[in-house]
Amino acid sequence: MKVLIVGSTALDSIKTPKAENPRLLGGSASHAAVAASFFGPVQLVGVVGQDFPGRYLRLYQRHGIDLAGLQRRPGRTFHWSGEYAANMNQRRTLRTELGVFEQFTPELPPAYRDTPFVLLANIAPGLQHHVLNQMRRPRFVAADTMDLWLKVARSELLRLLRRLDLFVLNDSEAQQLTGEENPLAALPLIHRRGPKYVVIKQGSHGSILSGPHGRFICPAYPLRRVVDPTGAGDSFIGGLMGCLAAARGPVERHLRRAMVFGSVVASFCCEGFGVQRTTRVTRAQIDARVRELEQLTRF
Repeated sequence: MKVLIVGSTALDSIKTPKAENPRLLGGSASHAAVAASFFGPVQLVGVVGQDFPGRYLRLYQRHGIDLAGLQRRPGRTFHWSGEYAANMNQRRTLRTELGVFEQFTPELPPAYRDTPFVLLANIAPGLQHHVLNQMRRPRFVAADTMDLWLKVARSELLRLLRRLDLFVLNDSEAQQLTGEENPLAALPLIHRRGPKYVVIKQGSHGSILSGPHGRFICPAYPLRRVVDPTGAGDSFIGGLMGCLAAARGPVERHLRRAMVFGSVVASFCCEGFGVQRTTRVTRAQIDARVRELEQLTRF
């Protein structure tokens, strides 16, 4: 089945202690769409400006990503610039230029409105609502968020939670939302807001799934070297949704395995700048790393 992914499409300038790369393909929708494309067809909704390089459009297409929902507007593409600390766990934003993304309103082509799996990647909750208002009867809806929306659009985000099957956030956002420092204590409070399933991301420590049938601790694939973690969280949820859409039967039966595949795709993302590594990996390499992670964690 197809996955509809709506989010930001951006140009990222990333600086680490060892290297610097300007104007790479980035954005929540870009990372998630590439990750999901290893499992099946993907529809991308976003906006780019006149300066968006043609080679990035061709890169999307090489991954079989449907671009009928990608708007092209006069002006400049959303540009983010950031710098990572030596431990690669902390970063600071150097510059944010919204460009055409500032006026972005996601409009779905008619063929997209019946897509069964929907990923609302990290954009304003009001835009996420707008997307769902255009959908007919999606089978499974997931949404990601960030600390900014908990500060400036909290009421809209809380309303959105009642419309979701799966809500994804990191541990600091879970604390911000619930007031609980312990993720396990935060989970039931988030469920009460509406979502049947909740995933709390914990970076290099993996992630936690909570649902009607209990909890699951998904490890992160251990890396010897992290080049650039930008987009790893988006790659994780994109891989997870792609894997779910490719599986047959009830979603509940496949969620744990989908999280492992998402974790592995995210590990490849961290091994290169932007999507440079992710777009060169093969499905066979993903499957091999999943088997390796299974061996590392079985007892």
